[in-house]
Amino acid sequence: MFRRSKIESPSPESAEVKPGGKGRPTPSRKEAEAAARARAKTPRTRKEIAAAQRLARAESSQQVRTAMKTGDERYYMPRDKGPMRRFVRDFVDCRFTFLDILFPLLIVSMILGYTGVDSLMELSSFLLLATLLMLVFDIFRLRLRLRRELAARFPEESTKGTSYYAISRALNPRFLRMPKPQVKIGSQLPETYR
Repeated sequence: MFRRSKIESPSPESAEVKPGGKGRPTPSRKEAEAAARARAKTPRTRKEIAAAQRLARAESSQQVRTAMKTGDERYYMPRDKGPMRRFVRDFVDCRFTFLDILFPLLIVSMILGYTGVDSLMELSSFLLLATLLMLVFDIFRLRLRLRRELAARFPEESTKGTSYYAISRALNPRFLRMPKPQVKIGSQLPETYR
């Protein structure tokens, strides 16, 4: 008799939107705090955006550097990806050529040129000329052998850019090459690189 009658509360879906209302239920404290944290993480000013981009670039380049040292091809730059490029790297890295002793010869030639003694300066000039001729011969031979191997191993694929890639890798000293060499000098290369 004096009790209140139970009135069923309308469900949020069936509730009518009040005029001038916000049209959605008030978020709980947990939801509001989560939204505030998400807003705080997203950069709003130009300075914050630049800092976030810098951080993303640093993480990406660190990942690439680590991959270059370990041989993880997933994070290589596009110029180094693929079975053909891996074969070219291994082909260059497994050979000992004149290019490997190029820098010591150039240093000796430079030292002899600065001695001031005429006979040693002439020897320096001869050594420099011989080094350059051997360099051209070795690059030419590398290119011919590489073309022959690529035609045998990758017959249907285009070999555009592989000669430049091989020569630029061969001109670097072995310890400075990136990606790091994965084969030892004189090792036998696998038959397939697919």
